[in-house]
Amino acid sequence: MEVFQLIVSGASQGCVYGLIALGFVLIYKATEMVNFAQGEVMMLGAFLTLTFSHLWGWPFGWAVLAAIIAMAVIGTLLERIFLRPMIGEPHFAVLMLTIGLGFVLRAFAGAVWGNSPRPLPTPWSGEVVEIGGVVIGYENIAIIVGTSVLCLLLFMFFRFTRLGIAMQAASQNQLAAFYVGIPVKRIFSLVWAIAAVIATIAGILTAPITLIDPLMGFIGIKAFAAAIVGGFGSLPGALLGGLLVGLMEQFGGRYLMPGFGDLSAYVLLLIVLVLRPEGLFATMQRKKV
Repeated sequence: MEVFQLIVSGASQGCVYGLIALGFVLIYKATEMVNFAQGEVMMLGAFLTLTFSHLWGWPFGWAVLAAIIAMAVIGTLLERIFLRPMIGEPHFAVLMLTIGLGFVLRAFAGAVWGNSPRPLPTPWSGEVVEIGGVVIGYENIAIIVGTSVLCLLLFMFFRFTRLGIAMQAASQNQLAAFYVGIPVKRIFSLVWAIAAVIATIAGILTAPITLIDPLMGFIGIKAFAAAIVGGFGSLPGALLGGLLVGLMEQFGGRYLMPGFGDLSAYVLLLIVLVLRPEGLFATMQRKKV
């Protein structure tokens, strides 16, 4: 029974890593930029949800919707104000800019909401269900179900909508996409908005378990490791890498040396970089023109 308990806990935590890693990969595929502030974007989305639902007293569903819309706007503004002027600059400069954005967002959150951890009350907080002797929290179920639904919606968006197909074309070849009339700069803004929405949903799902504080965004470091483990150019790989990191974290922390759970993501990252630098689930893809 303990094994199944660890699988559920690892899968739910891995789903959170996978969602944040998905944001990393989306931005990288579209713009060839790495956003190291993705974890802080998740943190900001969680704080906004807390503000709308708990501090302002809005119904939880409306609070979530408002936070998603607000973070989509913030993601767009971050791209237009800070990242768009960096197009053509060295990757190291862009990297340092996103790291600086992370510091700014953490300081902003600490100044507005304080540094004390806060819970996010949700309709499913504190409830449990027992299945075959395994006690599963509703929070874990919400994370797994929410991640599955979001992945299905993203798949349908990229597969069946003109905008999703245009985003795929822009990620394959920006110049060719521009020549055929695709508004590449608008696509970039949309990608940042979608990545911010995904991060916000990840923050809302994990907040009832981990609590919300300005340092919450450091979970993005493990998510970045998950993205590399899965294959940094692969969207399914990001999710699978997140699941693998989450499961290894739970099992390593339980059956190996004390503290190994927190190190497991980085140990796995080092092993993958040595044995398969392109990632476990990456496939060689040719760019279409």
